[in-house]
Amino acid sequence: MVEEDGASRNGSEAEGEKTRPPVSALRFATPFELYAELPQIRDLTQHRPRETEEGLAYLARLRSSTTPEEAVTFTAFAARPKMAIWWAYECLRSMPEELSREDRELMERVALWTGNPEHQNRYEVMRVALYAPRRTPAVFLGLAVGWSGGQIAPNDPAPVPPFRAPRAINTAVLSCLARADLSHRSIRLARFIDLAQTLFQVY
Repeated sequence: MVEEDGASRNGSEAEGEKTRPPVSALRFATPFELYAELPQIRDLTQHRPRETEEGLAYLARLRSSTTPEEAVTFTAFAARPKMAIWWAYECLRSMPEELSREDRELMERVALWTGNPEHQNRYEVMRVALYAPRRTPAVFLGLAVGWSGGQIAPNDPAPVPPFRAPRAINTAVLSCLARADLSHRSIRLARFIDLAQTLFQVY
């Protein structure tokens, strides 16, 4: 058996990196497929994707429409739950003046879950969100964590419907946006959509 030299091994490793399959943050390959598989998004949007339209193109079309907020809804449903929650977390974090002390504490728990998405962390976020006195944007984001996958509770084997997390994410981001001063709302929305664009790029 002939042992490979270092250059050969490095070359093989580099070739292996080139042939790795692309990683996507999205649930489905196209917006058209998303609308077919998760029809609940139709109740929250006026526009519909074209059959061959790609995600970035549809996001841009929604952004330039008369209802650009639908770009938020599309992102909440299109991205895989963990990635959508990360995006929503960054959106809320960009408006710290709208977060109470309790909201910031819950956001810290959400951040912990995104870095370590174990079931126990998810259950803890869900528990805090469920017993929160008010349904703030941060609380809706906490509920989205709880509904992001797996059992809804340790003693409840029922699966969570796949539309519940994105619907909560959508509410979290849009209700946060609604708290902004009207004169700054379009700027905030533009920042949210700019951040969302990274989710529609394949790496």
